[in-house]
Amino acid sequence: MTGKPELMLAEQSSKERLRLWLRLLAVTRKIEAELRERMRTEFDSTLPRFDVLAALSRNEQGLRMSALSSVLRVSNGNVTGIVDRLADDGLVVRVPVAGDRRAMLVRLTARGKEVFARQAAEHEAWLDTMLAELSPEEARNYASRLKTLAQKLDEKGITE
Repeated sequence: MTGKPELMLAEQSSKERLRLWLRLLAVTRKIEAELRERMRTEFDSTLPRFDVLAALSRNEQGLRMSALSSVLRVSNGNVTGIVDRLADDGLVVRVPVAGDRRAMLVRLTARGKEVFARQAAEHEAWLDTMLAELSPEEARNYASRLKTLAQKLDEKGITE
């Protein structure tokens, strides 16, 4: 690197931010791969199914398919297939929306609530084990910094 000190500092800063991104990505991929494998082997399920159950558990009244897609940030087509299989397994039901013949709410069944509660407890325990190298304070600090970064990206119009 040759040139003005400001340019050299900017180049170094850029490289450090690139390294940070690559490390965040690598860690995220490792954790996600492990969660996928454990969900598959221990529950014969998938992370997308877990995500749908999680979204519905936070919305006890149910969600329209479009709202569910929005919450999960995936297409309606992706959610439809997952909801179909969850319904076949008795974990969710579709309920007609009063006054809108085309719309359906998706809700967890009692069995769906039980299955999700077991999965959520294990999911949390897996993550606790994987992230055990971080103290609770470090975890809180990382989470806070990443939340701030996400907010700044949102302000810049950079969304998922």
